[in-house]
Amino acid sequence: MSGLSAAASVLVVVDLQERLVPVIRHHGDLLERAAILLRAARICGVPTVVTEHFPDKIGGTVGALRESCAGARVVVKTHFDACDEPGFAAMFATLGRRQAIVCGIEAHVCVLQTALGLKGLGYDVYVATDACGSRRDSDRETGYRRLAMAGVIPVTSEMVVFEWAECGGTDRFRELLALIR
Repeated sequence: MSGLSAAASVLVVVDLQERLVPVIRHHGDLLERAAILLRAARICGVPTVVTEHFPDKIGGTVGALRESCAGARVVVKTHFDACDEPGFAAMFATLGRRQAIVCGIEAHVCVLQTALGLKGLGYDVYVATDACGSRRDSDRETGYRRLAMAGVIPVTSEMVVFEWAECGGTDRFRELLALIR
C-alpha cells in the first residue's frame, strides 16, 4: 500500500451528530481535527461522504461542521456499518477512488464497522485517529488496535493534509498549511 493521494481519496465522516458529540471524550479536539480534514478535502478536490445514524433521533451533523460539509454526500443510516446500507457500496464505487480516510464517532462502533466494511469491499482504509472518538478511552483504543490488526492504517489529520499536499511551495500547500497552523 502506497501513501495517500488526494486523487485517490474519499473522506468518510461518520456520525458527528448533535446529540452524540457532547458525550464523546475530547470532542472539542476531535471536531477541530475533523474540520481540518473537511476543509482540506474541499481544497484538494477530495469527495466527502458524511453519515448520519438515525438523524431523527440523534440529530443531524453537528452545527460546527455543517458549513464544512457543504457539498458532501450525506448518507442516512440505520446500520452501524455504513456499507450495509442499501446503495452505499454502489454509490461509493461511483466515486472511482481506492482510498478511504475515515473519521468520526464512535471509534469502536460505527467508525470501526464502517472501516472494516470498506476494507472488506477492497478499499485501502485509513482512520484519522485524532479525528475519532468514543465515550470511553478504553473503547477507542481497543477499536484502533482491532482496526490495525485488520489492516486499516492509523493516521492523523496532519499526516493526511501533508500527503494530500504532496509538495511545498504551491498555492494549494499554502492554503493547506493555514489549516494546521
